[in-house]
Amino acid sequence: MSAIAEDIFCSDVEVEPLPGTAKRGDVYVLFEWPGPWSNDVLDGDTLGAELSAKIKAHLKTFGASLQLIRHPTREGRRIDDHHLYIVHTRIGLTEVKHVSGPEAILELDLSGPGKNHAMARPTPLVLVCTHGKRDRCCAVKGRPLVNELEKIYPFNRGSDVVWETSHIKGHRFAATLLLMPWGYSFGRMNLEATEAMIADSMRGLYFVPGNRGRGIFSAPTQAAEVALAAHLATEGTRITYGQLQLVSEDVSGDRARVTLIDASTNASYDIDLRRGSVSGVLSSCGEEPKDGVVWGVDTLARAH
Repeated sequence: MSAIAEDIFCSDVEVEPLPGTAKRGDVYVLFEWPGPWSNDVLDGDTLGAELSAKIKAHLKTFGASLQLIRHPTREGRRIDDHHLYIVHTRIGLTEVKHVSGPEAILELDLSGPGKNHAMARPTPLVLVCTHGKRDRCCAVKGRPLVNELEKIYPFNRGSDVVWETSHIKGHRFAATLLLMPWGYSFGRMNLEATEAMIADSMRGLYFVPGNRGRGIFSAPTQAAEVALAAHLATEGTRITYGQLQLVSEDVSGDRARVTLIDASTNASYDIDLRRGSVSGVLSSCGEEPKDGVVWGVDTLARAH
């Protein structure tokens, strides 16, 4: 292993564009677990081997993902029960209930909303990755960010905007965030940008800086959607989350064409992309640099 790879943080190497790198996912279970998190939260070292295996199989049945969450303050980690959120990102809906323990995950019907005696919540959730056992960047850059955010959005029952979360992929982009209920990933976020993103999200407004894309989309469509949102913003048009909808995606080798429609105007846009490579990517701290794949926009035009 080279001395360079050992001595620098992977998230200090900014050779990749952010769009097109979002964590893939549609349905999420967010479970409050204030204790320590192992390298993989379902490896058996956090929730126990038997329960972890059962949870993993149950989630797989629905194509769902698990995130462990916790409150950043010591006082907030002294809990009597556990928050459990069910997030359907495709329709932009979060439901919440309180349960006695992680075994409750096995009882969830994740096939759609309204099936688990949970309450819908209108307020967005901002999940900041602080999973230091997965990669030190998440502790070094994520934890200070979430601590500052907690001062602005102090936690109490009924006010639960900001949480720490377990690994959300892309720690090389720390500080990394997941924005629910829409399932957008953000990277290289600082306090100022995150405050602005949260303020906009309270009105459902799409935030471009740091946006890695929406997890229900493939990498080229993620990149295309962020590019179109940025293009419309330069023309003075702010869009809302979910306003841009996928019409078609055609990927052939190193090229892709994505057609998106603006649901508010019915205007369609064709975005042509090209897959390329970048060198010097550090996937995790301590690893050797390697090549990475990126999707870049060639052309973006309103369809006729």
